[in-house]
Amino acid sequence: MNNQSEIRERGRRKVREGKVLSNRMNKTVVVSIERLVKHPFYGKVVRKRAKCYAHDEANQCQIGDKVKIMETRPLSRLKRWRVVERVEA
Repeated sequence: MNNQSEIRERGRRKVREGKVLSNRMNKTVVVSIERLVKHPFYGKVVRKRAKCYAHDEANQCQIGDKVKIMETRPLSRLKRWRVVERVEA
């Protein structure tokens, strides 16, 4: 029954790019993800921000760094992302 054609691939994980706001916690960074959205009525482009807590295993990220984060299983009460790479220091 378990045939290669029957095995389905898991859903793709979200990957986002953002800026590190805080690195004061151990192995955790707070990342701000910014996106541009057109206002539904007025049509003006508005900046929307979301804060994510991401796992930084090596404690290498500094405030102001641009990082790439990927969605993962829940690691703690707030952490659902992990740092994939530092794009810009």
